Amino acid sequence: MELLIASGNPKKLVEIELFLSGTGVEVLSPADVGGIEDVVEDRPTFEANAVKKACAAAAAAGKWTLADDSGLEVDHLKGAPGIHSARYSGTHGDDAANNQRLLMELQGVKGAERSARFFCALALARPDGELEATFEGSVYGQILEERVGTNDFGYDPFFLFTEEGHQQTGRGFAELEPKEKSEVSHRGRALTALREYLMATTQKA
Repeated sequence: MELLIASGNPKKLVEIELFLSGTGVEVLSPADVGGIEDVVEDRPTFEANAVKKACAAAAAAGKWTLADDSGLEVDHLKGAPGIHSARYSGTHGDDAANNQRLLMELQGVKGAERSARFFCALALARPDGELEATFEGSVYGQILEERVGTNDFGYDPFFLFTEEGHQQTGRGFAELEPKEKSEVSHRGRALTALREYLMATTQKA
């Protein structure tokens, strides 16, 4: 089975390929199919945006396609930045500016009141552009006042993992090595659900 990943993010492609190793799935990048058009992410939820991207790319390429939409939701900010996580500062993909705005909006807020979660929605579309299934994953923590770690990616330097019962508990996401992070991250949990689905589907075929 060939699976097109509707993302130009090389880190994301590598992560997905690692999760799907041993499933018989061959991961394709947009470059492998001659590129895909950008889709306006104008839907109100992570899942709806993922579905829109997956179905559009699948229909255009005629391939099984996986797309994701993910972001940070802060309780004190009533779920913001949410679906606007990548462009919270007004410029898409400016991590430094996004983090700066987040910290400014949480000035004076302390401890547990800075609770937050990362959320990821995955959408799997068939080659005809119709939706096959969706998967989701989330991880809970709180927003730090100072950055920690060097594995910078998005809001990771300011996200403290607080869920109990894990070796990673009490550490910042940017302090974790990629393998450590994938075991507890929102995208890792969604990809685990996808992998189980693909394995079960393959066994039935």
